[in-house]
Amino acid sequence: MSQSLFDLSGETAVVLGGTGVLGGAMASALAAAGAAVAVAGRNESRGLERVRQIEAAGGRAQFFSADALNSESLAASRDDIIRQLGPVTILIAAAGGNRPDATLPPGADFCKLPRDAWNGVFDLNLVGGSLLPCQVFGETMLAQKKGSIINIASMAGMVPLSRVVAYSAAKAAVINLTKFLAREWATRGVRVNAISPGFFPADQNRALLFRDDGSYTERGDQIIGHTPMARFGASQELSGAVIWLASQKASSFVTGQNIVVDGGFSSTTI
Repeated sequence: MSQSLFDLSGETAVVLGGTGVLGGAMASALAAAGAAVAVAGRNESRGLERVRQIEAAGGRAQFFSADALNSESLAASRDDIIRQLGPVTILIAAAGGNRPDATLPPGADFCKLPRDAWNGVFDLNLVGGSLLPCQVFGETMLAQKKGSIINIASMAGMVPLSRVVAYSAAKAAVINLTKFLAREWATRGVRVNAISPGFFPADQNRALLFRDDGSYTERGDQIIGHTPMARFGASQELSGAVIWLASQKASSFVTGQNIVVDGGFSSTTI
């Protein structure tokens, strides 16, 4: 009985941003649970490599090109996925990231933060990371009266981290939008939740956390010092939360929630 709660056989899952480290790990977890997985994103080579890894482990996956910031691209990808894999019942909206010109180094003047940098981070994380995917894939989920949407927010959306102010504000907006959609769609068969990872080393933040010799930077030391588990997260440690929220059998009464996976970091700062 307990294992069947997390069996995703017969489900079709889309991982938008599945070409990245965290999104790719989520795609692998969904495939291992039995779902047919669409790895969607702009980087074809990384997407095809993730598909190869999933297939080598016995799972089913295909790569689909998609631009999270373009509704037409998302709709075309959605329709292609439905034709090839079946009706989409799970969406992981994992596109996102930061940019250097929207990051404030120590002593920087917030008043000089470029507007285009701020807008770019909001577009990537809120518009492309949640709004457009929820609109495009949510439309078909509502029509079929079945679906689980999981937005990838961030612990930074709960705690306004000093250097990544635009990213923090954008992820806070993702959490708010998640709650709004959960309320709007609660009686229409579509559940909407968010997962907020803490600090998980990936391409975009590795230089912030580690020196070239593998030791922690000053910033990395500060983070570890505020994390009760005294380490960073590993990408596969998001798998349990993803599978739980994706499964209708396991989380049928769960919507509008923000699940934090951060090694306890937020327990020392909130």
